[in-house]
Amino acid sequence: MRIVVDQKIPFVEEAFGPFGDIAKYDSRAIDGAAVRDADVLLVRSETKVNEKLVAGSKLKFVGTATIGTDHVDTHFLSRNNIAFASAPGCNSNAVVQYVFSALFTLANRGGFKLKGKTLGVVGVGNIGSKIVRVGEKLGMRVLQNDPPLFRMTGESRFLPLDDLMPADFITIHVPFTRAGSDPTFHLFDEARISVMKKGSALINTSRGGVVDNEAMKEALKNGTTGNGILDVWENEPTIDTELLSICSIGTQHIAGYSINGKVNATRMIYKAFCDFFNVPRSWDSSAAVPVPEEPVISIGEIAQDVETTVAETVRQVYDIENDDRVLRKIGSMPKEQQGAYFKGLRGNYHFRHEFSDFSVNLPFQHQPLMEALEVFGFKVTPRT
Repeated sequence: MRIVVDQKIPFVEEAFGPFGDIAKYDSRAIDGAAVRDADVLLVRSETKVNEKLVAGSKLKFVGTATIGTDHVDTHFLSRNNIAFASAPGCNSNAVVQYVFSALFTLANRGGFKLKGKTLGVVGVGNIGSKIVRVGEKLGMRVLQNDPPLFRMTGESRFLPLDDLMPADFITIHVPFTRAGSDPTFHLFDEARISVMKKGSALINTSRGGVVDNEAMKEALKNGTTGNGILDVWENEPTIDTELLSICSIGTQHIAGYSINGKVNATRMIYKAFCDFFNVPRSWDSSAAVPVPEEPVISIGEIAQDVETTVAETVRQVYDIENDDRVLRKIGSMPKEQQGAYFKGLRGNYHFRHEFSDFSVNLPFQHQPLMEALEVFGFKVTPRT
């Protein structure tokens, strides 16, 4: 087989090499000519997979190493008998890591604790459900909104979106859709943002178009919303640098960029590929994640409150302020260079490790702290 892949997808040679010739391309170079003679196409979110790209090819299978699928015309693929696979949930742990790194950073800057605060979670799927669990373990009051799950289950924990507006923090984890029962394009528009709690924070790690960026900018300017934490932006890679300048935290669409998530994504489309072509799986993805340089975190003294120790442990693994500082340099660049800079930050990102790759060594048995660290995925070992 001829297998055309985005060159940024890791471990494709190890996984797919035994099945044919691998042709690696920059995402911008994947065009009709590149895929015309391909049997398999593996992409990321930068490549629009539609009739223009695929028509006239002999493709049998398309895989995207991403959670989102809004860049793929799945209806066209289905009509043309081209199998499709994505990687839902592949980087869910990394996004949880990102969200709580952001929340701990806000708490540190503002001199408050997350315990007792109200967190609204919009979308309670692979990512949102984990955020609910961690937030509750930290003593937060967590409000959940997920219309499809409510219709499916009827569970009272799924609230109307309006009921989440009094929350101190709202974090969004929904797919990007313009139609259907629950369209999410500009789900948070001027009207929605205007009824959020004054001084609250809106966190978007889903897709840029879920939040009306212009409305968000005006809300931050006039103080309607206190904090914007944006990892995704409208019109990427040419983002609104004025909006970035007044956000509390801004990053370059890397919330899910962990080495574990990348391996998971490759593993998931590899499995779907093998199942579709009915070929045996031989690639061991468990051996693909490297060991961190310092896999053991030793805590010398436990703070009086669990949250302080957890926040410091999280910061040792991932400090979101480093990514924020790097992106803010974009504001001093000429407009024509900004898009390339944004793409470069994403394409050359040093993938971070997830918490599950680390062991935390405690000075003694401390059950509440152990449970709080474990809900994040850390391995915890008390010293004797």
